[in-house]
Amino acid sequence: MPFDPVGDLQMYWEEHGTGDPVLFINGTGGDLRLIGQLHAHPLSRWFDVLFYDQRGLGQTSIPDGPYSMQQYGDDAARLIEHVGWERCHVVGVSFGGMVAQELALRHPHLVDRLVLCCTSSGGEGGSSFELLQLEYLPRDEALARRVAVFDSRNDTTSEPWTIAPGMELPVQLMRSAPAPSHEAAKGARLQLEARAFHDTWDRLPAFDHPTLVIGGRFDGQAAPANLERLADRLPNAVLHFCDGGHLFLLQDPSAWPTIVAFLRGALPRRDADGEVE
Repeated sequence: MPFDPVGDLQMYWEEHGTGDPVLFINGTGGDLRLIGQLHAHPLSRWFDVLFYDQRGLGQTSIPDGPYSMQQYGDDAARLIEHVGWERCHVVGVSFGGMVAQELALRHPHLVDRLVLCCTSSGGEGGSSFELLQLEYLPRDEALARRVAVFDSRNDTTSEPWTIAPGMELPVQLMRSAPAPSHEAAKGARLQLEARAFHDTWDRLPAFDHPTLVIGGRFDGQAAPANLERLADRLPNAVLHFCDGGHLFLLQDPSAWPTIVAFLRGALPRRDADGEVE
């Protein structure tokens, strides 16, 4: 489980599985220690998967800020090159989907198929819920607000809270999570500050690689309308909605099989006129 110098970072990464290479990019506050069992991850069963902690998060170093979305995209590109891959599929979740957009636009030669999960383009395509505003709320209030936007069926004004199917365990874990250390909180805040400036809208038409835009139809963080605009903006994208909210990958058992099928070339793509083949 290497800690390697990658650019200005001491980056933590793991590689699991066999098959076509896939880079997995985690979401806001992502820490591989919280995922666990990476060898049994749905992607690891089918592919050679590279997982990593992003700049300022998990076990990767936390350089002084500010950070930029372009930096996050370049970090991913440097890691791909560091492990010796010529190109790979890329799966980005939430904030990771924003990073994946920067990676694909800035380094298209490194990307094969692209999966953008529960994410937004920013700009005219719409932005995801601004999590930075929760940083200054009391812990319990911030948790209630975040759970409410994860799935529009959640109601944190009731007692007990009304929680959508499949979100019970994640909410329990969020409630019991210890407060982050000062250094970890710094890295998380720097990530959120970079995220606030995410905007790829004007550049998206330049990326014509096969892309799957996928999310939950009850997502209040990356609204379904944002995913629709994102898919329409990309020349060679297909859109798929699952039964769930922002955590649809945990809520809908069909989500990961759909992503695997796309990466293996089993889902349709658009022709030159924009029609689904």
